[in-house]
Amino acid sequence: MVSAETLQTLHRIHIQISELRSRLERGPRVVAIAEKSVQTFTTAREQAKEELKRARMKSDEKQLQLRQREARVEDLRTKLNGCASNREFQTLKEQIAADEQANSVLEDEILESLDGIDQIVQQVAERDQQVNNAQRELEDVRNRVANERDGLQGELSRVEAELQQVEATLPGDFRAEYKRIANARGEESLAPVEGEFCGGCNQKLNPQMMNELMLSKPVFCKSCGVLLYVPEES
Repeated sequence: MVSAETLQTLHRIHIQISELRSRLERGPRVVAIAEKSVQTFTTAREQAKEELKRARMKSDEKQLQLRQREARVEDLRTKLNGCASNREFQTLKEQIAADEQANSVLEDEILESLDGIDQIVQQVAERDQQVNNAQRELEDVRNRVANERDGLQGELSRVEAELQQVEATLPGDFRAEYKRIANARGEESLAPVEGEFCGGCNQKLNPQMMNELMLSKPVFCKSCGVLLYVPEES
């Protein structure tokens, strides 16, 4: 015979163990999420830095091009004084005007590129801040998980010891069958009777099963296989 109180206690302990193990397993997942966040922000920062590098190189190329074109204009201006004919003079003037117009467009492009660089610099600063915040959050999460892990492991050891003590009180002929299902299903190895129904699968119990439960005999649900017990409050 196995009392309903003992089975209910076993069920409670199995539920506690399951919850503690779940919390212990959740810790590394929380850390992994925080690590992923750091990685994501770091990647975004590196992309912004690479974009800034390309933008600066492009702007430098435009500025070099502008200096070269300005030097060309000055060279053309010098050549004006040595023109041998009005036609040559007019041709140079037209070339200078065209180059100055092109240089004006290039100057606008350079100003626009510098504005873009300023925006990217701001983005890099924002990404830096995001990385720093994510790294601090990761450190906090690691510390919190480590502290919780010590407490949870201690509590788990205590509850597992309590489980062994209660299991030791089970009749020898029943203990092996109980251990088989408990090792396989944990907290889902037992279920309370709710009215005349299995608390695991809601299958209606027949009168014989109800009588055996009232006599504190081990009863397994014929549908889902859980070990049944009548809760104390019933």
